Amino acid sequence: MENSLKDKVVLITGASRGIGQSMAERFADKGAKVVVNCRSNVHQAEEVVSQIRQQAGEAIAIQADIGRVAEVKRLFDMTLQAYSRVDILVNNAGVMITKPIEHFSEEDFDQLFDSNVKGTFFTCQQAAIHMSTGGRIINFSTSVLGSMFPGYSLYAGTKGAVEQFTRQLAKELGPKGITINAVAPGPINTELFMQGKTEAQIEALAGMNSFHRLGETEDITGTVLFLASEEARWISGQTLRVNGGFV
Repeated sequence: MENSLKDKVVLITGASRGIGQSMAERFADKGAKVVVNCRSNVHQAEEVVSQIRQQAGEAIAIQADIGRVAEVKRLFDMTLQAYSRVDILVNNAGVMITKPIEHFSEEDFDQLFDSNVKGTFFTCQQAAIHMSTGGRIINFSTSVLGSMFPGYSLYAGTKGAVEQFTRQLAKELGPKGITINAVAPGPINTELFMQGKTEAQIEALAGMNSFHRLGETEDITGTVLFLASEEARWISGQTLRVNGGFV
C-alpha cells in the first residue's frame, strides 16, 4: 500500500499525551510533518516533539486553547508559517466531566462546550478556509452516544454536536475535495478516561466489550491513519465506532 501520508502536514489538537501523543508519533513514523498542539502542558508537548525528532521525524509544538477562536486562528497561522499548508486536521482535544445532572455547574457546561464543541467547530472552519483538495478532517466523538450511561449527559451532548458537524459538513466540504469523518472510541486506557473512576468502575467498563479489556491508544490510531490516507478518499460524513464491540 502506497504511503500517502508522507510529507503531509498534520495538525493534531490535544497531542501532548494519550491518544493524541500516540497519533503524533504514528503520523511521524509515516513521514508526515506533525504539529503537536496543547492547551497548557507545553513541556509535555515539547517532549513529544523531541521523541519524534529522535526518530528522525519532523514535528513542532504549538500552544493554543482551541476553546478560544482567536487562539484557533493563531494555531493555524503558526502552522502555515512553519509548513505553508495544512493537509490533515485531527480534532483530538477535549474535556470529559461526568457527574449526576444535579451537580453540574454553569462553569462545567461552559468548559465542556468551549473545548469539545466550539473548539471542534472553529478548527473545522479554519481547515475549510486553508485546506486544499485532498484534505482530511478527523473529529473525535465517543461510543457513549450508543449507550445510556448515568453521569455522561453533558459530555455526550457535546459529542452529539460533533457528530452532527461531521455529517452536515461532509457535503459542504466535498466540492473542495475535503473529507470529514469522526472516530468514536469506547473506554480507552488514558489519563482522561481514568480520572474520577474507581477500580470497580474501570473493571466493569472494561468488561462491556467483546474482548473484556480497556482499549489502548494504538487501537484508535490505526483507524485515524486510515481515514487520513488516500485509501479513505470515498469515506466522508461518517462516524466509526472503534470500541471492540462495546456498542
